[in-house]
Amino acid sequence: MKRVRLRFAPKLEVEFIDRDKAVKHVYELGEKGTRYPLIVFGPEGCGKSAWLRQATEILKEMNFDVIYIDVLHRELIAYTDVEEVVKELTNAIIDVTGYTPLKLVDLVIYLVNQLLKRWMKKKVAILVDEVFQAIGLDRAEMYTKMLLNIIEYPPEPYENIVIVVATSEGLSRWRIGRHRWAEITPMWNMGRKGFEELYNRIPGIKPSFDEVWRLTGGNPDALSKLYQAEWGANKVVTGLIKSKQLVPSFVARWRKWLELAVEDPDHLWSPDAPEELINELISRNLIVYDLYPREHKFWVDEPPPEEDPEIGVGKFVAWQTPLHREAVKAALRI
Repeated sequence: MKRVRLRFAPKLEVEFIDRDKAVKHVYELGEKGTRYPLIVFGPEGCGKSAWLRQATEILKEMNFDVIYIDVLHRELIAYTDVEEVVKELTNAIIDVTGYTPLKLVDLVIYLVNQLLKRWMKKKVAILVDEVFQAIGLDRAEMYTKMLLNIIEYPPEPYENIVIVVATSEGLSRWRIGRHRWAEITPMWNMGRKGFEELYNRIPGIKPSFDEVWRLTGGNPDALSKLYQAEWGANKVVTGLIKSKQLVPSFVARWRKWLELAVEDPDHLWSPDAPEELINELISRNLIVYDLYPREHKFWVDEPPPEEDPEIGVGKFVAWQTPLHREAVKAALRI
Protein backbone atom coordinates (compact mmCIF):
# COMPACT_ATOMS: atom_id res chain seq x y z
CA MET A 1 0.00 0.00 0.00
CA LYS A 2 1.32 3.40 -0.97
CA ARG A 3 1.05 5.73 2.01
CA VAL A 4 0.01 9.27 1.15
CA ARG A 5 1.87 12.30 2.41
CA LEU A 6 -0.24 14.89 4.18
CA ARG A 7 0.31 18.55 4.90
CA PHE A 8 0.64 18.81 8.67
CA ALA A 9 1.72 22.44 8.79
CA PRO A 10 3.38 24.94 6.43
CA LYS A 11 6.67 23.40 5.26
CA LEU A 12 5.97 20.15 7.08
CA GLU A 13 4.46 17.02 5.57
CA VAL A 14 3.96 13.70 7.33
CA GLU A 15 3.19 10.25 6.04
CA PHE A 16 -0.17 8.66 6.80
CA ILE A 17 0.37 6.48 9.86
CA ASP A 18 -1.58 4.23 12.20
CA ARG A 19 -5.32 3.68 11.56
CA ASP A 20 -4.71 0.00 10.78
CA LYS A 21 -8.32 -0.97 11.42
CA ALA A 22 -9.59 1.89 9.23
CA VAL A 23 -7.23 0.87 6.42
CA LYS A 24 -8.44 -2.73 6.66
CA HIS A 25 -11.99 -1.41 6.44
CA VAL A 26 -11.20 0.27 3.11
CA TYR A 27 -9.96 -3.02 1.67
CA GLU A 28 -13.17 -4.68 2.84
CA LEU A 29 -15.22 -1.95 1.17
CA GLY A 30 -13.26 -2.47 -2.02
CA GLU A 31 -14.08 -6.18 -1.96
CA LYS A 32 -17.74 -5.95 -0.92
CA GLY A 33 -18.80 -2.46 -1.98
CA THR A 34 -21.22 -0.28 -0.05
CA ARG A 35 -24.88 -1.30 0.04
CA TYR A 36 -25.67 2.18 1.35
CA PRO A 37 -23.52 5.32 1.32
CA LEU A 38 -21.20 5.17 4.32
CA ILE A 39 -21.42 8.38 6.35
CA VAL A 40 -18.42 8.77 8.66
CA PHE A 41 -18.70 11.41 11.37
CA GLY A 42 -16.42 12.42 14.21
CA PRO A 43 -14.57 15.29 15.86
CA GLU A 44 -13.25 17.98 13.55
CA GLY A 45 -9.60 17.33 12.79
CA CYS A 46 -9.67 13.72 14.00
CA GLY A 47 -8.24 12.38 10.73
CA LYS A 48 -11.28 11.66 8.55
CA SER A 49 -9.85 13.59 5.60
CA ALA A 50 -6.47 11.88 5.91
CA TRP A 51 -8.21 8.50 5.95
CA LEU A 52 -10.26 9.40 2.86
CA ARG A 53 -7.11 10.42 1.00
CA GLN A 54 -5.45 7.15 1.94
CA ALA A 55 -8.61 5.31 0.88
CA THR A 56 -8.35 7.03 -2.50
CA GLU A 57 -4.93 5.46 -3.07
CA ILE A 58 -6.04 2.03 -1.85
CA LEU A 59 -9.09 1.95 -4.11
CA LYS A 60 -6.99 3.11 -7.05
CA GLU A 61 -4.66 0.15 -6.41
CA MET A 62 -7.78 -2.06 -6.41
CA ASN A 63 -8.54 -0.85 -9.95
CA PHE A 64 -11.40 1.49 -9.12
CA ASP A 65 -12.10 4.70 -10.97
CA VAL A 66 -11.93 7.03 -7.98
CA ILE A 67 -13.20 10.56 -7.41
CA TYR A 68 -12.21 12.24 -4.15
CA ILE A 69 -13.53 15.72 -3.55
CA ASP A 70 -13.30 18.07 -0.59
CA VAL A 71 -16.25 20.33 -1.29
CA LEU A 72 -15.52 22.86 1.43
CA HIS A 73 -11.87 23.42 0.48
CA ARG A 74 -12.27 22.83 -3.28
CA GLU A 75 -9.75 20.01 -3.52
CA LEU A 76 -9.91 17.17 -6.02
CA ILE A 77 -8.25 13.84 -6.74
CA ALA A 78 -9.51 11.96 -9.78
CA TYR A 79 -8.11 8.57 -10.76
CA THR A 80 -9.70 7.66 -14.07
CA ASP A 81 -8.53 7.33 -17.64
CA VAL A 82 -11.56 9.31 -18.83
CA GLU A 83 -10.02 12.71 -19.47
CA GLU A 84 -13.40 14.37 -19.97
CA VAL A 85 -14.38 13.59 -16.37
CA VAL A 86 -11.12 14.96 -14.98
CA LYS A 87 -11.43 18.10 -17.10
CA GLU A 88 -15.01 18.86 -16.06
CA LEU A 89 -14.25 18.39 -12.37
CA THR A 90 -11.09 20.48 -12.58
CA ASN A 91 -12.91 23.29 -14.35
CA ALA A 92 -15.65 23.26 -11.72
CA ILE A 93 -13.10 23.43 -8.90
CA ILE A 94 -11.11 26.34 -10.36
CA ASP A 95 -14.16 28.34 -11.47
CA VAL A 96 -13.87 31.58 -9.50
CA THR A 97 -17.07 33.14 -10.82
CA GLY A 98 -19.76 30.47 -10.81
CA TYR A 99 -18.54 27.97 -8.20
CA THR A 100 -21.09 26.74 -5.71
CA PRO A 101 -20.76 23.62 -3.54
CA LEU A 102 -24.18 22.39 -4.64
CA LYS A 103 -23.24 22.72 -8.30
CA LEU A 104 -20.08 20.70 -7.69
CA VAL A 105 -21.77 17.84 -5.83
CA ASP A 106 -24.43 17.62 -8.54
CA LEU A 107 -21.67 17.42 -11.14
CA VAL A 108 -19.96 14.57 -9.26
CA ILE A 109 -23.16 12.53 -9.27
CA TYR A 110 -23.74 13.24 -12.96
CA LEU A 111 -20.19 12.25 -13.92
CA VAL A 112 -20.27 9.04 -11.89
CA ASN A 113 -23.45 8.05 -13.68
CA GLN A 114 -21.67 8.81 -16.95
CA LEU A 115 -18.71 6.64 -15.94
CA LEU A 116 -21.15 3.77 -15.48
CA LYS A 117 -23.35 4.43 -18.50
CA ARG A 118 -21.24 6.05 -21.21
CA TRP A 119 -17.82 4.62 -20.43
CA MET A 120 -19.06 1.31 -18.99
CA LYS A 121 -16.87 1.43 -15.90
CA LYS A 122 -17.50 -1.47 -13.53
CA LYS A 123 -15.73 -0.37 -10.33
CA VAL A 124 -16.33 3.21 -9.21
CA ALA A 125 -15.62 4.95 -5.89
CA ILE A 126 -16.85 8.34 -4.70
CA LEU A 127 -15.20 9.81 -1.60
CA VAL A 128 -16.70 13.13 -0.51
CA ASP A 129 -15.30 15.27 2.30
CA GLU A 130 -17.15 17.92 4.36
CA VAL A 131 -20.06 18.08 1.95
CA PHE A 132 -22.83 18.67 4.50
CA GLN A 133 -21.04 21.65 6.00
CA ALA A 134 -20.65 23.07 2.49
CA ILE A 135 -24.17 22.52 1.13
CA GLY A 136 -26.08 23.00 4.37
CA LEU A 137 -27.97 20.69 6.68
CA ASP A 138 -31.25 21.12 4.80
CA ARG A 139 -29.76 19.54 1.68
CA ALA A 140 -27.87 16.74 3.45
CA GLU A 141 -30.77 14.29 3.29
CA MET A 142 -31.47 14.96 -0.37
CA TYR A 143 -27.82 14.52 -1.33
CA THR A 144 -27.56 11.25 0.59
CA LYS A 145 -30.61 9.93 -1.25
CA MET A 146 -29.05 10.92 -4.58
CA LEU A 147 -25.92 8.95 -3.67
CA LEU A 148 -28.03 5.94 -2.70
CA ASN A 149 -29.78 6.11 -6.07
CA ILE A 150 -26.44 5.51 -7.80
CA ILE A 151 -26.14 2.24 -5.89
CA GLU A 152 -29.76 1.13 -6.17
CA TYR A 153 -30.66 2.40 -9.64
CA PRO A 154 -27.45 2.50 -11.69
CA PRO A 155 -27.72 3.35 -15.39
CA GLU A 156 -25.78 0.15 -16.19
CA PRO A 157 -24.80 -2.98 -14.24
CA TYR A 158 -21.60 -2.66 -12.25
CA GLU A 159 -19.21 -4.91 -10.35
CA ASN A 160 -18.68 -2.69 -7.32
CA ILE A 161 -19.44 0.80 -6.06
CA VAL A 162 -17.95 2.42 -2.96
CA ILE A 163 -19.46 5.66 -1.64
CA VAL A 164 -18.06 7.26 1.51
CA VAL A 165 -18.93 10.69 2.90
CA ALA A 166 -17.03 12.24 5.82
CA THR A 167 -18.43 15.02 7.96
CA SER A 168 -17.67 16.93 11.15
CA GLU A 169 -21.18 18.37 11.14
CA GLY A 170 -22.80 16.53 14.04
CA LEU A 171 -26.48 17.33 13.56
CA SER A 172 -26.60 15.77 10.08
CA ARG A 173 -26.16 12.37 11.72
CA TRP A 174 -29.69 12.49 13.09
CA ARG A 175 -31.25 14.11 10.04
CA ILE A 176 -29.90 11.38 7.77
CA GLY A 177 -30.47 8.67 10.36
CA ARG A 178 -34.22 9.22 10.16
CA HIS A 179 -34.16 7.38 6.84
CA ARG A 180 -32.74 4.09 5.59
CA TRP A 181 -30.54 5.92 3.11
CA ALA A 182 -27.10 5.50 4.69
CA GLU A 183 -24.93 3.55 7.07
CA ILE A 184 -23.69 5.96 9.73
CA THR A 185 -20.42 5.14 11.48
CA PRO A 186 -18.24 7.18 13.86
CA MET A 187 -14.49 7.79 13.80
CA TRP A 188 -12.61 9.01 16.84
CA ASN A 189 -9.29 10.75 17.43
CA MET A 190 -6.12 8.68 17.15
CA GLY A 191 -5.22 6.13 19.78
CA ARG A 192 -2.35 6.91 22.12
CA LYS A 193 0.21 4.64 20.43
CA GLY A 194 -0.35 5.92 16.89
CA PHE A 195 -0.59 9.50 18.09
CA GLU A 196 2.77 9.20 19.82
CA GLU A 197 4.27 8.06 16.53
CA LEU A 198 2.87 11.20 14.88
CA TYR A 199 4.18 13.34 17.75
CA ASN A 200 7.66 11.85 17.32
CA ARG A 201 7.74 12.92 13.68
CA ILE A 202 7.40 16.59 14.58
CA PRO A 203 10.80 18.29 14.63
CA GLY A 204 12.20 20.65 17.21
CA ILE A 205 11.86 21.17 20.93
CA LYS A 206 8.38 20.36 22.21
CA PRO A 207 6.49 19.61 25.42
CA SER A 208 6.40 16.07 26.76
CA PHE A 209 4.11 13.63 25.01
CA ASP A 210 1.97 13.25 28.13
CA GLU A 211 1.33 17.00 28.20
CA VAL A 212 0.48 17.09 24.50
CA TRP A 213 -1.86 14.12 24.93
CA ARG A 214 -3.68 15.87 27.78
CA LEU A 215 -4.26 18.89 25.55
CA THR A 216 -5.22 17.12 22.33
CA GLY A 217 -6.65 13.74 23.29
CA GLY A 218 -5.11 12.31 20.11
CA ASN A 219 -6.56 14.84 17.66
CA PRO A 220 -4.08 15.45 14.79
CA ASP A 221 -5.43 18.89 13.91
CA ALA A 222 -5.16 20.03 17.53
CA LEU A 223 -1.55 18.84 17.47
CA SER A 224 -0.93 20.80 14.28
CA LYS A 225 -2.42 23.96 15.79
CA LEU A 226 -0.26 23.63 18.89
CA TYR A 227 2.84 23.13 16.76
CA GLN A 228 2.03 26.19 14.64
CA ALA A 229 1.38 28.20 17.82
CA GLU A 230 4.87 27.20 19.03
CA TRP A 231 3.16 25.04 21.67
CA GLY A 232 1.27 27.99 23.12
CA ALA A 233 -1.97 26.40 24.29
CA ASN A 234 -3.43 29.78 25.30
CA LYS A 235 -3.21 30.99 21.71
CA VAL A 236 -5.07 27.91 20.45
CA VAL A 237 -7.70 28.24 23.19
CA THR A 238 -8.26 31.91 22.34
CA GLY A 239 -8.72 30.97 18.69
CA LEU A 240 -11.33 28.40 19.66
CA ILE A 241 -13.20 30.91 21.83
CA LYS A 242 -13.46 33.22 18.84
CA SER A 243 -14.24 30.60 16.18
CA LYS A 244 -16.85 28.85 18.35
CA GLN A 245 -18.48 32.16 19.29
CA LEU A 246 -18.20 31.62 23.02
CA VAL A 247 -19.44 35.16 23.62
CA PRO A 248 -20.55 36.54 27.02
CA SER A 249 -24.27 36.29 26.23
CA PHE A 250 -23.98 32.58 25.36
CA VAL A 251 -21.86 31.82 28.42
CA ALA A 252 -24.11 33.79 30.77
CA ARG A 253 -27.24 32.06 29.52
CA TRP A 254 -25.86 28.55 29.94
CA ARG A 255 -23.29 29.07 32.71
CA LYS A 256 -24.68 26.47 35.12
CA TRP A 257 -24.72 23.69 32.55
CA LEU A 258 -21.40 24.66 30.98
CA GLU A 259 -19.73 24.53 34.40
CA LEU A 260 -21.15 21.05 34.92
CA ALA A 261 -20.11 19.93 31.43
CA VAL A 262 -16.47 20.96 31.80
CA GLU A 263 -16.40 18.95 35.02
CA ASP A 264 -17.99 15.91 33.34
CA PRO A 265 -19.53 15.98 29.84
CA ASP A 266 -21.98 13.25 30.85
CA HIS A 267 -23.90 15.89 32.81
CA LEU A 268 -25.30 16.78 29.38
CA TRP A 269 -26.77 13.27 29.19
CA SER A 270 -29.08 14.11 32.07
CA PRO A 271 -32.78 14.28 31.11
CA ASP A 272 -32.77 17.77 32.64
CA ALA A 273 -30.03 19.05 30.32
CA PRO A 274 -31.43 21.72 27.94
CA GLU A 275 -31.87 20.35 24.43
CA GLU A 276 -31.22 23.79 22.97
CA LEU A 277 -27.80 23.95 24.61
CA ILE A 278 -26.93 20.41 23.52
CA ASN A 279 -27.80 21.23 19.91
CA GLU A 280 -25.75 24.42 20.09
CA LEU A 281 -22.70 22.57 21.41
CA ILE A 282 -23.08 19.92 18.69
CA SER A 283 -23.58 22.43 15.87
CA ARG A 284 -20.56 24.44 17.04
CA ASN A 285 -18.48 21.24 16.96
CA LEU A 286 -17.65 21.40 20.65
CA ILE A 287 -19.01 18.02 21.76
CA VAL A 288 -19.90 14.62 20.36
CA TYR A 289 -23.22 13.51 21.83
CA ASP A 290 -24.68 10.03 22.22
CA LEU A 291 -21.43 8.13 21.77
CA TYR A 292 -21.67 4.67 20.29
CA PRO A 293 -20.81 1.56 22.36
CA ARG A 294 -17.06 1.01 22.52
CA GLU A 295 -17.15 -2.30 20.67
CA HIS A 296 -14.85 -2.16 17.65
CA LYS A 297 -17.60 -3.21 15.24
CA PHE A 298 -19.34 0.15 15.67
CA TRP A 299 -16.30 2.29 14.75
CA VAL A 300 -14.30 2.90 11.59
CA ASP A 301 -11.11 2.71 13.65
CA GLU A 302 -10.24 2.43 17.34
CA PRO A 303 -13.05 3.62 19.63
CA PRO A 304 -12.50 6.18 22.38
CA PRO A 305 -11.98 4.97 25.94
CA GLU A 306 -15.08 3.98 27.88
CA GLU A 307 -14.51 7.04 30.05
CA ASP A 308 -11.47 9.28 30.49
CA PRO A 309 -12.01 12.47 32.52
CA GLU A 310 -8.46 13.65 31.77
CA ILE A 311 -9.25 14.17 28.07
CA GLY A 312 -12.94 14.98 28.50
CA VAL A 313 -14.49 11.69 27.39
CA GLY A 314 -17.60 10.49 29.18
CA LYS A 315 -19.59 7.35 28.58
CA PHE A 316 -22.27 9.11 26.52
CA VAL A 317 -20.86 12.56 25.74
CA ALA A 318 -17.34 13.80 24.98
CA TRP A 319 -15.62 17.08 24.25
CA GLN A 320 -14.22 16.93 20.73
CA THR A 321 -10.78 17.55 22.21
CA PRO A 322 -9.51 18.67 25.63
CA LEU A 323 -8.69 22.03 24.02
CA HIS A 324 -12.38 22.50 23.22
CA ARG A 325 -13.14 21.95 26.89
CA GLU A 326 -10.37 24.38 27.86
CA ALA A 327 -11.89 27.01 25.57
CA VAL A 328 -15.21 26.74 27.40
CA LYS A 329 -13.41 26.86 30.76
CA ALA A 330 -11.60 30.02 29.70
CA ALA A 331 -14.82 31.61 28.42
CA LEU A 332 -16.43 30.92 31.79
CA ARG A 333 -13.62 32.88 33.48
CA ILE A 334 -13.90 35.95 31.23
